[in-house]
Amino acid sequence: MEYGKMVSGTFLARPNRFIAHIMIDGNTEVCHVKNTGRCRELLPAGAKVWCLDTQSPTRKTRYDLIAVEKGNRLINMDSQAPNTAAKEWLLSGGLGEIKDLRPEHTHGESRFDFSFTKDGKPCFLEVKGVTLETDGICAFPDAPTARGVKHLKELKRLCADGYGAYVLFVIQMSNVQYLHPNDATDPAFGAALREAAAAGVKILAVDCTVTPDSMALGNPVEVRL
Repeated sequence: MEYGKMVSGTFLARPNRFIAHIMIDGNTEVCHVKNTGRCRELLPAGAKVWCLDTQSPTRKTRYDLIAVEKGNRLINMDSQAPNTAAKEWLLSGGLGEIKDLRPEHTHGESRFDFSFTKDGKPCFLEVKGVTLETDGICAFPDAPTARGVKHLKELKRLCADGYGAYVLFVIQMSNVQYLHPNDATDPAFGAALREAAAAGVKILAVDCTVTPDSMALGNPVEVRL
C-alpha cells in the first residue's frame, strides 16, 4: 500500500488520542493520529515522524501521523494500514490460492476482517496490527482488548463448526525476532489465543517492509505462544 505526499516532522506532544502536535517546517501543526492506542513507547518528545499531507482544504487537520522512527527502526503506526496491506497480500497469494475474498464479513455475533474460500472451505481471517516492540521482540496487544478476545472465541467456534479460521498479526516494521502474546497487559487475550491455536485456528505473523510512504507485508515471523 502507498500513501501520497509525505513530510517529516518532530513529535512534540499528544494532547489526546486523536491529535498530536508536530513541528513541520518550523511550524507547530495539529495532526490527526491514525491510531487511538496508547503508543507511548513510540512517541517520546523529539521523535522523528512522518506525516501524510492530505492537502485538503476542508479538513480541520491537514496532516495525518503515519510513521515514526524508533532508533534505527521505521514503524508504521497507522491502524488502518494492516487491513489494506493484508488485502494486497491475500490477493497476491500470501495464503496460496483463495477465492471470493470479502472484507468486513459478519458471521454470528462478530464481524471479521476478511472471509474467503480456500481449498473449497469457507474461511474467516482476523487482522491484528502490531507496533509494540522491544529489542526486536514484538508483543500484542499494547492495551486490554475485549473485542480481540471475543474474536478469538468466535474463531475457535467457527473452527469447531468446520470452517477455516485464521489470525494474522501484521507487524508494522521489519527485522524482528518473534511475536508473543502480551500476557502482562492482557492475560485474557493470551489465554484466548492459546485456546484458539489448540482448537485449530491458524496463528500467523508477518513483518512489513516500511518506508515513509508505503507498507507491504514481507516475511513470516515466529509466534511463540
